[in-house]
Amino acid sequence: MTHATPFDAVVLIGFGGPTSPEEIRPFLDRVLEGRPVPRARYEDVVRHYERIGGRSPFNELTQRQADALAGVLRIEGVEIPVRVGLRHAAPFIEETLRDLAAEGARHLLGIVLAAHESEASWERYVESAEEARRRIGAGAPTMTYAHPSFDHPLLVRAHAQRVREAHERMRRDTFAGMTLIFTAHSIPQAMADRGPYVRELVGTAALVAEAVGAPDWHLAYQSRSGSPSERWLEPDVCQVLRRLPSGSGRREAVVAPIGFVCDHVEVLYDLDVEAAEVAATAGVRMERARALNDHPDFVAVLAELVTGRPKDAGGAHDSMESLSR
Repeated sequence: MTHATPFDAVVLIGFGGPTSPEEIRPFLDRVLEGRPVPRARYEDVVRHYERIGGRSPFNELTQRQADALAGVLRIEGVEIPVRVGLRHAAPFIEETLRDLAAEGARHLLGIVLAAHESEASWERYVESAEEARRRIGAGAPTMTYAHPSFDHPLLVRAHAQRVREAHERMRRDTFAGMTLIFTAHSIPQAMADRGPYVRELVGTAALVAEAVGAPDWHLAYQSRSGSPSERWLEPDVCQVLRRLPSGSGRREAVVAPIGFVCDHVEVLYDLDVEAAEVAATAGVRMERARALNDHPDFVAVLAELVTGRPKDAGGAHDSMESLSR
């Protein structure tokens, strides 16, 4: 049975990343256009990408999210295209909107791939999409914008499963004597003061910690990129790891990047390389939880944004199991 939806297509809106070593500098030039970033910092970021293989999995993982969402919608009787539109890499948002307009799409649902709202994680993405619509002109589709809810039960359950997977790799029965460190992208303190970003992150962290039975947890930040003179959200995850042995006496930690919905350079380098090296130096055994990527529960949350029909816990997995058969 086919079900109606007010949308002609869905666009997953994300940041983007380079897919080869040759794309790293052109990609960074687009990201940093108009920003006076010191050359040394620029080259540091180039080396970060080189350290993780010269490419980012962001675009590929986002496409996997789109493909999984399209599959779930198809099972539910919703036959509409699900496309990816990225701010700084192909397929660019404008390119995707032009293609959909040419295919006859008139009203789109844009899903911003961030569960915690700030100017950096929400407004800039909407602004990029609206600027693309202005450049297209009269033929541009209209857009409604949404993003996953930070406290959605299925989002929490997906994060909790990722944390449990990391905990199992530690070969521990419980979280007793261990620390669970949640991370998110740091933003300027002034920006954080204007929105719900921190409150929402704390909300997600508390719910996930409760779900996995972790009594000792912290929210930390990572990937700061601003001027040293400007206050940004703290503490940094590396500071937390350094202080663990002398502070709480704990020497084991699971680090869970709940502020990100897929693994990319700020997870694969900032956590898997930089934070892991800090942990090893501090004598802390660290295991990093995977980001959501195309976890079935996360895809179910995205599907709910499209259909408006709440998904129960069983239904999310049932849909994905049907898709895989």
